[in-house]
Amino acid sequence: MGRFRDALVAPGLTAIAEVKRRSPSAGELRPNADPAALAAAYEQAGAAAVSILVDARFAGSWEDLSAARAAASLPLLAKGFFSTEEDLRTAREAGADAALLLLRDLDDDTARCLLGAASELGLDALVEAHDADELQRATRLGACVVGINARDLSTFEVDRRRQLELVSQAPRDHIVVAESGIESRAQGAAAELAGADAILVGSALMRAADPAAKLAELISRPLVKVCGLTRSDDVDAAAAAGADLAGFILADGSPRRASRVLEVPETMLSVAVHVGEPGEEEADLVQLYPREAGKVRGRDAVLLRDGREVARVLDQPWDEREPGHLERARATTGRIMLAGGLGPENVRAAIEAVRPWAVDAASSLESAPGIKDHERVRSYVAAAR
Repeated sequence: MGRFRDALVAPGLTAIAEVKRRSPSAGELRPNADPAALAAAYEQAGAAAVSILVDARFAGSWEDLSAARAAASLPLLAKGFFSTEEDLRTAREAGADAALLLLRDLDDDTARCLLGAASELGLDALVEAHDADELQRATRLGACVVGINARDLSTFEVDRRRQLELVSQAPRDHIVVAESGIESRAQGAAAELAGADAILVGSALMRAADPAAKLAELISRPLVKVCGLTRSDDVDAAAAAGADLAGFILADGSPRRASRVLEVPETMLSVAVHVGEPGEEEADLVQLYPREAGKVRGRDAVLLRDGREVARVLDQPWDEREPGHLERARATTGRIMLAGGLGPENVRAAIEAVRPWAVDAASSLESAPGIKDHERVRSYVAAAR
């Protein structure tokens, strides 16, 4: 594997941070962007790789790539509309570790030749697909790294739902990159749970006051869930506080049972919480607890996406009186969501002890069952961050 591919298979969700001065769809983004300064800042913020637009339509150039190469040591992706071996040779000479190949613009014979040429030059290739046919072509061509772009380059419209469907269909032995349309931590997590190994983010970074800080925000963990929501006002308060996941308990007998899964902002993911069997309600994720004899539910749960387990929920009292729970959490592999008795006072200690993928709180954030105390919600999210 090359440096670019190696960087994308690190544990967890990795990110390719982009330098893009303008966009044909959005116009000017950051006209005075300095590729050297941004590449160095992205490296410090935790990027796995940096994408440099070298096409004049994006106000980019090969000089931008060379400047980034001189300022940063992480892998660089040359991004443009490449169709010849000479394009790839130029990319390599400018310091690229990988080059973008757009299947929309290439027939199979040309794409196959370019993949071979890239390999001979020591370049990785990010082979970009926009629909199911192109994804199948990428697989047939033997692409190792496949990008799934949420933006239709003909209409410039972004369709995240279609992107996630394609990501979930991509073969698991490929490195999958979700491109475009990711502006929040939750949207990145949605791509991760669908099967993406990495996200490529450009416009959201270029629009941010501090692009590197925005990048760090997008890839930071844990995700923060506010559960037991029953009112739209409380959903809005959780979103305003910066929560990533909104939980709606739909199990009978719960004092904070919601009538339905309420609408959530695009910056969040909805979670339907069930006991025994999942319901029919539409939600981004399902949190499913087992039903145990003599109890409303078991303590631990699984987090499901389209019926597939994507994380484990360890729902136990997280305090010093039960140190065994912390030890069990530390020994559990994969994505872990901590739940049970978490609140503003103890969530930071639990995070530092376990380093979970997500944290979950409900009753500790209430003024009454099912009614959230907005100040405690803000304090909890702030402490978790």
